Amino acid sequence: DLTLKLKQYLDVPHLIPTTNGTLPIQIALNVFANEGEVITTPFSYVATTACIIWEKCTPVFVDINPDYLTIDETKIEAAITSKTSAILATHVFGNPCNVEVIENIAKKHNLKVIYDAAHCFGVTYKGKSIFKYGDVSSCSFHATKLFHTGEGGALFTKDPELFHKCFYR
Repeated sequence: DLTLKLKQYLDVPHLIPTTNGTLPIQIALNVFANEGEVITTPFSYVATTACIIWEKCTPVFVDINPDYLTIDETKIEAAITSKTSAILATHVFGNPCNVEVIENIAKKHNLKVIYDAAHCFGVTYKGKSIFKYGDVSSCSFHATKLFHTGEGGALFTKDPELFHKCFYR
């Protein structure tokens, strides 16, 4: 079973195969965002922002760090309002976002974290799969990605309860 092999290879507990990498972001936003504001970066494929709008949420853009090209975690807190429900950050060119800082910000403000992780397939941080960070990670398996099946994608989460919520969305 391909799903089992991917879970073992990536060392992740929960994976939902999808038809593309956009669908997992939509599912996560549908579960978390409640038509609120979602902090993200414009330095991503257009589907990342489109998902926010499709799920009736409002994108709030934060610039990237010019050294590593992922969302500038030092600018996230300034963008948080009472309407903010989630942070949607994109790992870029194999560079993971500053996951520790982002998770601390999310805990402090009771926000959910979604990672668009298509550029970090197989990447580990501190010995853990990058897909184990945040509440949900999304990965595209499009032909232009590191790991590809021509099309497809997956949703990853470490939380079994969240897995069930996302699976039955």
